[in-house]
Amino acid sequence: MTLVLGPVLRHVGETTATVWVQTGRRAIVEVLGCTAPTFEVEGHHYALVPVTGLEPDSRIPYEVHIDGEKVWPAPTSPFPDSVIPTRGPLTAGHARILFGSCRYVKVADRKQAALYGIDALDAYSARLAGRPVEERPTALLLLGDQVYADELTPQTRRRIAGRRDRHPDWPDDEIVSFEEYVGLYRDSWSDPEIRWILSTVPTAMIFDDHDVRDDWNTSARWRREMAATGWWKDRIRSALASYWVYQHLGNLPPEELAADPDYQRILAAEGDVWPLLVELADRADAEVDGNKGLRFSFRWDMGNTRLVMIDSRNGRILDGDNHLMVGDHEFTWIEEQATAPGDVDHLLLGTSVPWLMAPALGDLETVNEIAAARPGWRGRLGETIRQGADLEHWPAFRASFDRLAGLIERAARGEGDGRPPATVSVLSGDVHHSYAARATLPNLTADAARVHQLVCSPVHNVVPMPVRFAFRLSWSGFASRVTRAWATHNGAPAPDLSWRKLDGPMFGNLIATLDTDGRDADVFFEQPLSAASLHELGRFTLTAEEKKR
Repeated sequence: MTLVLGPVLRHVGETTATVWVQTGRRAIVEVLGCTAPTFEVEGHHYALVPVTGLEPDSRIPYEVHIDGEKVWPAPTSPFPDSVIPTRGPLTAGHARILFGSCRYVKVADRKQAALYGIDALDAYSARLAGRPVEERPTALLLLGDQVYADELTPQTRRRIAGRRDRHPDWPDDEIVSFEEYVGLYRDSWSDPEIRWILSTVPTAMIFDDHDVRDDWNTSARWRREMAATGWWKDRIRSALASYWVYQHLGNLPPEELAADPDYQRILAAEGDVWPLLVELADRADAEVDGNKGLRFSFRWDMGNTRLVMIDSRNGRILDGDNHLMVGDHEFTWIEEQATAPGDVDHLLLGTSVPWLMAPALGDLETVNEIAAARPGWRGRLGETIRQGADLEHWPAFRASFDRLAGLIERAARGEGDGRPPATVSVLSGDVHHSYAARATLPNLTADAARVHQLVCSPVHNVVPMPVRFAFRLSWSGFASRVTRAWATHNGAPAPDLSWRKLDGPMFGNLIATLDTDGRDADVFFEQPLSAASLHELGRFTLTAEEKKR
């Protein structure tokens, strides 16, 4: 029996865990005495094993058996045991959250590999394998662009070339079918170091544009342009169906999985469930009454650290007069989760695209939103600039930007149970430079949480020199003053908060870590020096003013 991909350790609680696998055929998968059947999608087989009855506050080694045969770990594996790190009262005040985004797959060509540099997550995994099990992170947050469906490696182009004879309208340089997405995930997750770290660190995931296509859901005009092609319907169905299978399912706690009607229909179906996934993908893609038909945002509680992950790509509402990062119904759910009662010392809001950017860029995006909404040639020009310059982060959805600021302010005050958390941190990626910024919001007292935007991008990608120069310039005080005056002239009000950069912009491949200990929290950014070593670029105590060196 073949274990094609995985195991991937996903949601972990005090006594439960879920383990995802892809197998070579229909089978029963077993982990620590708990079993799950596979389901089939176009000839590929998957299982998500709910593991129950675990001991809290423990690191529990596990094996994977398929139809009774041990398939993980491999007999010749050079890596330590994969373990499930359960939460519990003893570890409730401690969490180590590893995060980053934009991880292009390793490439075989030496010149191209040198251009992309060392994969920061790969180097982190190699270093982690030589350290005590107690040092393994509480969670890994992959904040988008795990696979690049529109920027293909030479080997992927060769793999899909023959299929274009049967589908002449499909593009030669982009992924379209579910089968082709399967190849992308296999390339990304089968690297030995990546496969091991995913097997032993609970991993939460959210998609961004390149998981589907560059500029995905930038605007209503972008959607109309893509819908006019002969292949987009196949593409978006494959993208959302593969995301649901490979990424979304494992984000859900066991009780939500048990109550999820889509997942229960999949498990109950006989044979290939592709028709069910097509219906699911169509529902997820459609806007109905200003909302999406499927919620991909989710919540994890890790002791006294709470993560609310926001779907800031598929959740966008763009039809009619709406222009929202997230629909009203889903945003209300996000607000309820972020401010729900509980002993929360640190609130993390994950969103693939940053909330707070360089002030100059934020003003530019807000002005562009106003321009693109104008009739005639001015609107068309504004839309062209929007797509060409990727002006589609939170400031380009100003109503949503302001609503998120209001939520963060209420959470920082302690709305829900009256006890403010120590920190509220927005974790993001996408923009191919990394930085830490501290926000000052109105109406917050001295005992309110400190608020930060923390961005780590890319984990493995290329940042051209002109782009680096532009980002450095965008953070300058001169640029900020010029764009603020320009934005005011164009009718864009100043945000009802301010923020300042603590460090950055940092360039190159990076991985970031947020460490919490009681009500203290540190964040640090690391860059790979070799295949198994990393250099720390900057460290901050989020509950204090000074930077740690």
